[in-house]
Amino acid sequence: MSERSRLEAWAPDGLPEVRAGDDLAALVLAALDEGRDLADGDVVSVTSKIVSKAEGRTRIGDREAAIDEETVRVVARRGPTRIVRNRLGLTMAAAGVDASNVAVGSIVLLPLDPDGSARTLRREIRRRTGLNVGVIVTDTSGRAWREGQTDIAIGAAGVRVAEDFAGHTDAHGNPLVVTLPAVADELAGAAELVQGKLAARPVAVLRGRADLVLPIGQDGPGAASLVRPDGADLFGWGAREAVVRALAGDAADLVPFGEPAPTVELAAALDRLPDGVDRTAVAAVCFAHGWRIEDWEGTIDGA
Repeated sequence: MSERSRLEAWAPDGLPEVRAGDDLAALVLAALDEGRDLADGDVVSVTSKIVSKAEGRTRIGDREAAIDEETVRVVARRGPTRIVRNRLGLTMAAAGVDASNVAVGSIVLLPLDPDGSARTLRREIRRRTGLNVGVIVTDTSGRAWREGQTDIAIGAAGVRVAEDFAGHTDAHGNPLVVTLPAVADELAGAAELVQGKLAARPVAVLRGRADLVLPIGQDGPGAASLVRPDGADLFGWGAREAVVRALAGDAADLVPFGEPAPTVELAAALDRLPDGVDRTAVAAVCFAHGWRIEDWEGTIDGA
């Protein structure tokens, strides 16, 4: 028989409403037949919602005020919708503040430390069952350029969150340069398929990728390692916001534009401006490329 690659995913019913102070590990294991449904090398996926509820991150109050509290920087705004970079470094709508699957009038904030929450759950499952499993904490996120949402891993412990194939070659001998599958996010998406949004199944088990589960005592870098540093992303500002920020030229807004562009790249951008454009437009283009107009003019004068 030829060798096959197989991934299994299932989500148990029966998890009760999670409240602040609940023993999350006990609830998860109870839903998994006291751990008898688990095996070494499995990955346990839990939604951030139940982690937040257990950790007391639910409150009664104004959603907009909570978004303000969780926001580090507004990336883009379209009407009432805000896409922000939150305190975890995640760029998402409404900073991850959610008002679904919670009592009317209440809101849920993301866990304070999703990677830490995953480490705690992994440790407790190991202590109570003797099993070595990986754990991911998931949340729903939109994607640029595509409609709809999918679940991603915002916390992880004992799981390789990415597989680096750079330096390898494919079956045709072509070198792989920047191939880095975010496997923790792929596992989160698979878990969401069996959990569903309205089925009250916030826990899932994934089996078949034991190669991604780290040895006991090794938790790995966590899902935080998948977050690009501010300025390392090509889309640090929304399209409209980038124009306004560049024209304003506030030094505090410079980082999301990234590292200063090479002089040849900036020169090419300036060449696209119409003849006779004023100094304000030139300064904005320089700013968007990580330069101050004074430094650029100095470079030209010194050439």
